[in-house]
Amino acid sequence: MGLLDILFGGGKKKVSKETAETRGDHMPDLNIPVDEKFTIHFKQNGGKFIYCTSDLEISRALQNIIDENNWQSEPFYVLNKRLAEKFAKEPISYTDKAKQSEVFFTTCEHLIAQNGSILVCSNQLHEKKVNELPSNLVVFATTSQLVESIGEGLKTIKKKYGQKIPGNITTLKHFKATAENSDDFLTYGSSTKNLYLLLLEDL
Repeated sequence: MGLLDILFGGGKKKVSKETAETRGDHMPDLNIPVDEKFTIHFKQNGGKFIYCTSDLEISRALQNIIDENNWQSEPFYVLNKRLAEKFAKEPISYTDKAKQSEVFFTTCEHLIAQNGSILVCSNQLHEKKVNELPSNLVVFATTSQLVESIGEGLKTIKKKYGQKIPGNITTLKHFKATAENSDDFLTYGSSTKNLYLLLLEDL
């Protein structure tokens, strides 16, 4: 079963209720593809997931998010100029000041299947801590950024950047209020966020 089946219920094979809901956080993962594993854990974390196969679908999904939240007059806080340029044709205004916006629009380094988190660094956050960001996040990513574990993600970052490894590496993981505290050192100082993931198929 592929990613589209997970999202839209297609195909004959279904994710079991045990897989999606009742398996504990510390139980071994089932032997399932990385995209399915990420989807299951990401949704358990409370994230909102939108899978797209083209730039046109991404544009429509982004507009739906704006309409759903009445963000038509809300400037998006963006630290990545290339991201703002990519979406320059969208009816969105941008700001580089966090206090002027309720929405942080960003890319990421990797999507971590192991726990459904999103790996980011100074390329996305600059020197900002996660709890200094607006409470609403919209993340644009591609399927080629999916990796199995945080360790694999960190190795890929090291290989990609060589001696210029970016700082402020952390994960976005808490997308809903929960009584449980994460013991993942990479989420230190984080806070619950309302997060939308726009995932573009590029493989």
